[in-house]
Amino acid sequence: MAVLAFAVFAVASAALAAIDARTRRLPDAVVLPAAAVALALLLLAAVRRDDPARLAGALLGAGVLLAPALVVHVARPVAWGGGDVKLAALVGLHLGWRGMDVIALGAAAGALLSGAAGAGALSVRRGGEVPLGPPLLAGCWWGLAATL
Repeated sequence: MAVLAFAVFAVASAALAAIDARTRRLPDAVVLPAAAVALALLLLAAVRRDDPARLAGALLGAGVLLAPALVVHVARPVAWGGGDVKLAALVGLHLGWRGMDVIALGAAAGALLSGAAGAGALSVRRGGEVPLGPPLLAGCWWGLAATL
């Protein structure tokens, strides 16, 4: 079940990265169903494995990434949109399934990639604004792959 959850997340990640890069939007029509499916599949996986700690880790990961994203969104909505906040929770859910060290690695990688993308945008044009979805997702997958 967990493998299926990550497969669904991979498909959603590719779609969300492409959509956000093109439109600067992370549509609820993709993020919310992906989160619901992931949560259901990870819950089933935890029950099948008799491993509630995994599910607790996933929920903790979602909260750990959701909280600061929500704070930034409330303080400066133009910096982090609502879609970015929901995506942070979805990313945290998957990172947390793998463990606290993976949450830290994936979040740090996403932050570094976002910063690099912003710096690159500043060097090419004014503003430095970049969609956050692609670097956040890339950081997540980097963290997941690095801890295999």
